[in-house]
Amino acid sequence: MQRSFTNILCDSPHVTASFYEQLLGMKRHADFGWFIILTHEDIPSLEFGFLDRFHETVPNEVSAKPTGVIVTFVVEDVVKCYETAQEMQADIIQPPTDMFYGQRRMLIRDPEGTVIDVSSLTPE
Repeated sequence: MQRSFTNILCDSPHVTASFYEQLLGMKRHADFGWFIILTHEDIPSLEFGFLDRFHETVPNEVSAKPTGVIVTFVVEDVVKCYETAQEMQADIIQPPTDMFYGQRRMLIRDPEGTVIDVSSLTPE
């Protein structure tokens, strides 16, 4: 395998990509208007795409809003991301909560409705 990445189908790739840039500090690696790829300087091999759900390359059968998916990002400080999410007036499903498996996680929705789990290790 040479490469793998996830694409989120969007009504507005620019708006949704900007959400991830602001929340997680990701940067645009490629921007074709209808398709945007973000990366992060801490994980150069990470690619996360945003694709216009109405673009000719997306079959009608798969263009519906997301359901049954949680995308997880592990960060150094979930509380800092929570504060950023509040400033962004993001749709916060669950504030940072200590989980039994040793992580503190926050659940939010991106502008397209995709559920995002932002986690960090539980402080000792």
